Amino acid sequence: MTIQTLKQEIPAGAWTVDPVHSTVRFEITHNGVSTFGSDFGEFDARLIGGEEPRLEGSVQVESIEIAEEQFKGHLLSPEFFDAARYPELRFSSSELWLDEDGAVELRGELEIRGERREVEASGRVAHLGADMAGGERIGLSLESAVDRHDYGIDWNAELPSGGRVLEDEVRIMVELELVPEDS
Repeated sequence: MTIQTLKQEIPAGAWTVDPVHSTVRFEITHNGVSTFGSDFGEFDARLIGGEEPRLEGSVQVESIEIAEEQFKGHLLSPEFFDAARYPELRFSSSELWLDEDGAVELRGELEIRGERREVEASGRVAHLGADMAGGERIGLSLESAVDRHDYGIDWNAELPSGGRVLEDEVRIMVELELVPEDS
């Protein structure tokens, strides 16, 4: 299997996110029996093509999509995201690779609550080409998993039957449609 750099597939220039056709989501196992997840409504991403390809992005923590206000407030509190002190999650890649079948490997730094850690993600370049109006688009799907304790998100509770309310691993899924920045 030959590994090529993503720069050979992404045209030079800057690409920006189409927020209508993109999502940023996290999921965590809850009570040991189900998966809880939520999207963020406000985020930005920028892909730079050419010689040194890179991906950068940010998420507005307060845009977490939780319908129940008390629960949303708990997630925004210092026990979880601490949105008052850390209003953004940030990511900046250091390396991007594309396999010949379109599989993507990405390495970079993820910042949550002021804590920065190196993470790896994998996924696919979903599409490189024109949309219905003839404009160029790139689709990029990525998934990663992080230990929430690495970012100071330590809240948990014991269940009466044993076990803990929340698992340590949080899965992060990003689906991006990107358009040329100058369009």
